[in-house]
Amino acid sequence: MGTGPAFQHYQAALQLLQQGRYERALAAFEKLLPSAPPEIHERCVMYINTCQRQLDEHRLTFQTPEEHYDYAVSQLNIGYYEEARDQFNSILADYPEADYALYGLALLDSITGRAQECLKNLARAIELNPKNRLQARADNDFQSMVDDPRFTELLYPEIP
Repeated sequence: MGTGPAFQHYQAALQLLQQGRYERALAAFEKLLPSAPPEIHERCVMYINTCQRQLDEHRLTFQTPEEHYDYAVSQLNIGYYEEARDQFNSILADYPEADYALYGLALLDSITGRAQECLKNLARAIELNPKNRLQARADNDFQSMVDDPRFTELLYPEIP
């Protein structure tokens, strides 16, 4: 590894991370990122993600499953798909009948191109709460599924 100011900043940020000072480490890596030499750029990105995950884990305590769901949806909306998936699955681990979490997973599956999982999760969400069928009919996030006959059958079972 090289020398110079970028590498000194990198070492200092890494030391903060190792000490568990995630807020400060995150700030240091984020400040370094735009000017980071190619050989440490990827590592900076990885450590930024590590810091954010650590900070999130410490912050994440939810009073209600609905609050937890809102957080999962916020992760979905900003494109943190794996984090959203983890959160929806975490809700389902505690509340297996949480139709809204199954619906959220179905949305995520649709957005990430997992048609089979989308159909399975949406079918279960509808089985637990038939109102999810109406909601899904109007939900643009299922756009990738509209040409799938199984999806149409799930949303419009009354049409022969």
